[in-house]
Amino acid sequence: MTYLLSADLPAAPAGARFRSLIERDTILQMPGAHNGLAAIQARDAGFEALYLSGAAVSAAMGVPDLGILTVDDMAFHIRQLARASNLPVLVDGDTGYGEALNVMHMVRSFEDAGAGAVQIEDQILPKKCGHLNDKHLASPQDMAAKVNAARRARRDLVIIARTDAAASEGIEGTVARARLYLEAGADAIFPEALTSVDMFRDVAQRLPGVKLLANMTEFGRTPALTAAEFEELGYRMVIWPVSSLRVAAKAQEELFDEIRRAGTPKALIGRMQTRAELYDTIRYFDYEALDRSIVTTVLPS
Repeated sequence: MTYLLSADLPAAPAGARFRSLIERDTILQMPGAHNGLAAIQARDAGFEALYLSGAAVSAAMGVPDLGILTVDDMAFHIRQLARASNLPVLVDGDTGYGEALNVMHMVRSFEDAGAGAVQIEDQILPKKCGHLNDKHLASPQDMAAKVNAARRARRDLVIIARTDAAASEGIEGTVARARLYLEAGADAIFPEALTSVDMFRDVAQRLPGVKLLANMTEFGRTPALTAAEFEELGYRMVIWPVSSLRVAAKAQEELFDEIRRAGTPKALIGRMQTRAELYDTIRYFDYEALDRSIVTTVLPS
């Protein structure tokens, strides 16, 4: 299977496929994939959708997650994930990269790149990871205007409104903002950085029937819960946004330390994917066979 063959491509747009996944009774589990290879590995492990984290993309580019990324930076990574895996991708749209027209440009760019859904958050720049302190929020009305702009720009893209209000406005503020964002056109709500099981339960009970997303990031404020536990609490989606990058970064750090110390990576060979395993993962021989099937020598008669 390659993205080069139209016969191998999904018939339905990514947004429609993402929407069908969140309409099911079971929770949609989305691991973060920071590049195309990770996307293939997640798909082969059985996942049906992926998450593209701005924090992971920022870190992979060697910069902090402080609103430095551009729409084009993210679109480049969306294309990688969508082409490599054929899965619908939920993309971190940060604050929308500006005001209403910028949000609309982001939605069109992300959808054209192959995204299935986008999340927009109600922080103002310079934005921060939702699990850090001293976040500053946009007014609910300004955020609602962005959500409405996103809704007007999308064809099929699912719009998820994230609110970081829990830290400064509590559950009351979180729920009030969520209701306003839903009225503005959001398809789902992402209540960020909830700090207890009771908070997750309270938000779900106050927003009956609303599709909710939980963030299970490591080293954050949220207690470690399983996908089944989030489902029990009433959540329809769960993401692990930076896990793949963290594992890969730790492994790379150990590799470089070993090469610097020993002058060879030999001690870590057993932890490496072999050439054969890599080629199997990226379907190297499928591409090669496709090339041979097209570039065939035709002898003159």
